[in-house]
Amino acid sequence: MPSTDAWTLLRSLFDAAVAAADPALCVPSNLPARPRGRTIVVGAGKAAAAMAVAVEAHWPWPLEGVVVTRVGHGAPTRRIRVVEAGHPVPDEAGAEAARDILAMMHGLTSDDLVIGLISGGGSALLTLPAGGVTLADKQAVNRALLKSGARIGEMNAVRKHLSAIKGGRLAAAAAPARFVSLVISDVPGDDLSVIASGPTVADPSTLEDARAVLARYRIDVAGRIAAHLADPANETPKPGDPRLARTENHLIATPWDALAAAASKAREAGYAPLILGDAIEGEARECGVVHAGVALSAARHGAPAAPPCVLISGGETTVTVRGRGRGGRNVEFLLSLALALDGQAGIFGLAADTDGIDGTEDNAGAFLGPDTLARARALGLDPRARLDDNDGYSVFAALGDILVTGPTRTNVNDFRAILIDAPPVDRTAVTPSAASAHRAPTPRRDPG
Repeated sequence: MPSTDAWTLLRSLFDAAVAAADPALCVPSNLPARPRGRTIVVGAGKAAAAMAVAVEAHWPWPLEGVVVTRVGHGAPTRRIRVVEAGHPVPDEAGAEAARDILAMMHGLTSDDLVIGLISGGGSALLTLPAGGVTLADKQAVNRALLKSGARIGEMNAVRKHLSAIKGGRLAAAAAPARFVSLVISDVPGDDLSVIASGPTVADPSTLEDARAVLARYRIDVAGRIAAHLADPANETPKPGDPRLARTENHLIATPWDALAAAASKAREAGYAPLILGDAIEGEARECGVVHAGVALSAARHGAPAAPPCVLISGGETTVTVRGRGRGGRNVEFLLSLALALDGQAGIFGLAADTDGIDGTEDNAGAFLGPDTLARARALGLDPRARLDDNDGYSVFAALGDILVTGPTRTNVNDFRAILIDAPPVDRTAVTPSAASAHRAPTPRRDPG
């Protein structure tokens, strides 16, 4: 049985997943040919700055542009201006950047080229309220959606219909120029119209869909928003819109790419990987229970995978906020997983956001081991009560099991890996080297 330190292996799987979506690797080979006219680069998302750096490094001809990324996710550039703005709640910096980006689309000709750099997080970062809607209105709706438990596609249906730039409107504004959008996916199913609310993609959702989402989650909105969503003139560009005829959208990195890279790394270490899926959604705590059931079946029965193995999954869970604790969807998933595993020997886990930030805290995610619950209780913490208060961060921080990486400058959604060592054996027959493989390893924190 492999004797690899569990924490070290799990961290290496996460690193492999992130590396598979590194803009330095996936942007250059997807750049279009040089146009006869001007080249404009625009973009939004947590990977936007790193993508801009990659474009500059491989585009020797003249270009100009603006991209907007999350505060702390910037990178030094020479020709493309990088703006840092608020996320997950939009702010004035993002609105100003969106105005600048939209202004650059005016007056373009059929000889010109626009390169779009789109990644997860762009929905909040590329904010430009439409009509009579104000930034404060959008901030209030965004906060309510984030707490509601709504899925990313539902949230973005609302965002697109309150925006002057998303839902295909950015590409429409660039016509008749050619628009080539390079997209790093962070959404389940890689739906281009959902990633960053699809600023360069015809929008299949409708004003009626947006109103239905607000009703479904009982979100009260300002009268200006209700009036805007009731006006048919505010519908987004739809498939077949002639303004989008010269727009191309190319997926250059996806959650599946990341999971496949992690699976390959696990195989090299002697663990059989089983990818459970790259588009798992639902409440984080419920997903934790389901993942625990699969892990326990593997540990006890050797199915659906026989130990030593690693269960790997991606997607984007949600958290319906009911408490007042510090959390994020990945630590909420892990705390629920720990409670469901109930100290089962030989099972370790990691859950983290590939952008390096789990929610609004300073961590990417956290580690879990067979002793997580016992150690938490020894510190006077009640794991069940902490989960009820959406306070997973406080538990794992107290244990020293928080994973801090800093911004990765890419984003292919959440990454989860559950390592299952061989089933328990007769301890009297275990050699020292084999026993070491069952011993709970010392948690490690990245210096960040």
